[in-house]
Amino acid sequence: MSETPSAAARARYWRKNLSWLGGLLCVWFIVSYGCGILFVDQLDKIRIPGTGFKLGFWFAQQGSIYVFLVLIAVYVLAMNRLDRELLGEEGDDA
Repeated sequence: MSETPSAAARARYWRKNLSWLGGLLCVWFIVSYGCGILFVDQLDKIRIPGTGFKLGFWFAQQGSIYVFLVLIAVYVLAMNRLDRELLGEEGDDA
């Protein structure tokens, strides 16, 4: 049976979790709101090679979705690593 993590380990885990969430939410905001709305005029000056689509339009329609999928994968990998670190630290103490 595994032991429950100490209060200090839980606090450290939560701090790291919140820092990952904050960073990923910043990227999410910049990509969705920034690239899709604020910077669309500047991005529309760039065309995607081979398609002719404007980059601002592409970000608003599809690019943001791809970035969101990458953000989800990054969060899953980061939390799995953090879980292993926490469980590894707790396992070493016992």
